Amino acid sequence: MMNSFRDSVTTMVVLFMAGASPAAMAQSENASSDLQNQDQGSPDIVVTAQKRSERLQDVPVSVSALAGDAIMKQRITQVDDIVTKIPNLQLTAAVGEGTPIFSLRGVSMSDFSLNQSGAVATYYDEVYKGNFAFLGVALYDLERVEVLRGPQGTLYGKNTTGGAINLISRKPVFKTEGYLSAGYGNFNRHEISGAINTPLTSTLAARVAFTFARADGWFKNQLPGQPDLQGVREYGIKGSLLWEPSAGVSFLLRASTSLQNPYNYGVYAVPGANGVGNGVYESFGQGSSYFRTGLKRREIESNETPRRRARTYAVSLTSNIDVGNDLSITSVTSYDKGTLNVGEDNDGGPVRTLEISYGDRAQQITQDLRLTSDWKGAFNFILGAYYNREKVFNTSTLGSYRDLDVNGDGALNAQDCADGLPLACNVTNRFDQLKHSYALYSDARLEFGAGFTLRGGLRFTHDDGRQSGLQSDAFGVDGTFVASLIPSSNRSFKTDNVSGKIGVDYKPSRSVLLYGNYSRGYRARSFNAQAFFDVSEVTIAKPETIDSFEAGAKTQFFDKRVTLNGAGFYYGYKNQQFINVNPQTSAQTLGNLEKSRVYGAELELTVRANDMVDLHAGLGLLSTRIKKGTLSGVDLKGNNLSNAPSTNMSAGLDFKAFDDGSSRLSFHPGISYVSSQYFEVLNISRLKQSGYALIDGHIDFERGPFTASIWGKNLTNKFYATARIDVSGFGFDYNHLGTPRTYGVSMNYKF
Repeated sequence: MMNSFRDSVTTMVVLFMAGASPAAMAQSENASSDLQNQDQGSPDIVVTAQKRSERLQDVPVSVSALAGDAIMKQRITQVDDIVTKIPNLQLTAAVGEGTPIFSLRGVSMSDFSLNQSGAVATYYDEVYKGNFAFLGVALYDLERVEVLRGPQGTLYGKNTTGGAINLISRKPVFKTEGYLSAGYGNFNRHEISGAINTPLTSTLAARVAFTFARADGWFKNQLPGQPDLQGVREYGIKGSLLWEPSAGVSFLLRASTSLQNPYNYGVYAVPGANGVGNGVYESFGQGSSYFRTGLKRREIESNETPRRRARTYAVSLTSNIDVGNDLSITSVTSYDKGTLNVGEDNDGGPVRTLEISYGDRAQQITQDLRLTSDWKGAFNFILGAYYNREKVFNTSTLGSYRDLDVNGDGALNAQDCADGLPLACNVTNRFDQLKHSYALYSDARLEFGAGFTLRGGLRFTHDDGRQSGLQSDAFGVDGTFVASLIPSSNRSFKTDNVSGKIGVDYKPSRSVLLYGNYSRGYRARSFNAQAFFDVSEVTIAKPETIDSFEAGAKTQFFDKRVTLNGAGFYYGYKNQQFINVNPQTSAQTLGNLEKSRVYGAELELTVRANDMVDLHAGLGLLSTRIKKGTLSGVDLKGNNLSNAPSTNMSAGLDFKAFDDGSSRLSFHPGISYVSSQYFEVLNISRLKQSGYALIDGHIDFERGPFTASIWGKNLTNKFYATARIDVSGFGFDYNHLGTPRTYGVSMNYKF
């Protein structure tokens, strides 16, 4: 492992000398609202990662920021796209690219159930979006994206063992402005987005933004009459109203809705030696298993092609009140409602060997209330209270060998299921889930001279949950009830947790910050949604925790022309929640891996060589090992964690070919690389994804309020997987594929 690290560091040095990360492009393409104190060097980026507005270089945590203009120009249209821009951020797309499961510094969720909340939390305008059904179309009209690495158990709370992703939308301002953008790309992609902002009175301003996109599927379906898969069909609209009745008082009301309903993603099923079906059709004299012959890699013969439907509604009210004595109260109140329905043709072929559908209907109410000081003295604090109520209805249907005439009577009906259970059956489970979370938290800092600051915080969390009415029934393919496999049952839990952070930082000058800290992260208990065949599958996972030790530096040199930020860390990871799938029987339980360790580092570099050239580079290094844990009777000690490549890098260049004050032509090539990784902890060699690089970029011509762009992503058309699962019991390996080469043109007009 040390040789791997040594090679990675050598590669990093070469990369930095050569130039270039799209991860840091935000630092040169920021919207004006993000910047302060612009000069000949890199502009100051203002973030709210610690619930305060602070310069990025003054925040003693590992955080990356992408600004709104950069997000638009780099074609970051869905949350998945952030991955190639941020060191040590990965994802798996086991339930599709629209519902990514993030991995940050090797900390991830090893479950694909729609009732779960991952270890890397997503926040939208300070509102926690834990359930998959709440996210929807989120990446439009953004002011910035902040990615916080490491446990965030103090200010953010539960389910942030890996970190947090903050999506921050643009808020109304007291002037009339807006933009309109339209574009066209391959796969017949056409899109339009825009926003308009206007003051209504001297104290009231409004903003409305929208996005709309459609594209044909790139996974070409060769079955006659069946649609291509992996398309785009979505829209989103959001409005916000800002009221500032007096100095130091503001109320910001936001509301949004979105809909996604394309034909679903396709599954690239790699047949085993006996084909998809594993010889079962032959044993019943029912034809042959499927071997995917005569198809190219991005071609499919899928006979199950439902639309993927995701609908969201959200409303939130953010109130800020200056109560005097340099104290302010912030209240964030929200309501979310969402539905998500996903139907999978898991076998990826014309047979009906394995087909699963997932349904998720969720609602949540949250309230965050905090008191913040902004004193000029040495001591400042944040005191807060938090409440979350999440209600979920979850249902899943596992259909196996739906086209198998078990009894040979020439008909497909309930009797086949009764005779062959689970063959020729639809097995459906369903349950209601209700969770409450209550928390009290504090964060404080004390400057004690000579540039030193002591920081710390604690958070007490009480969680309770109830899974009610869980039952599983078997039906024939004709819909006739056959058997009750798991009778209606209830499960519940109550958990108290204390998480926190303590650290010290040293700032000898405005351009140098050194810091070190210890923090603990906590992920709440979870109910198993994949119980189908036996009551023993009805399980509750224990809470997982991470003890993190981190040290870092943030530096700027040569009049801020060079910015170099880095951090190193060590994690003690306990009780990682894990779905245990038996590939032979498909029986699934939800449990815990007892102990793992993770260590690594990140570096991010920005060089403003001159007014015409900016260089950016980012590097992430990881080493993960399971120290104690068993899965399906296999001792996992010494194995790697999933979604944890040892090296990931990104590089980019911003080059102005000319700029005469009224017109500008600029080039923005970029590359990202990720080394080999596993998507599962058994570390099955055939499922290992080898390392790969993705090249993208855009060319912009700007004249006055108009911008014309040519863009491309995955320009070398790299073939790679974003998820792999062993389903050898059904005769295949399940793969999600990364998006192939896409390109297009766009026009933007600002007013």
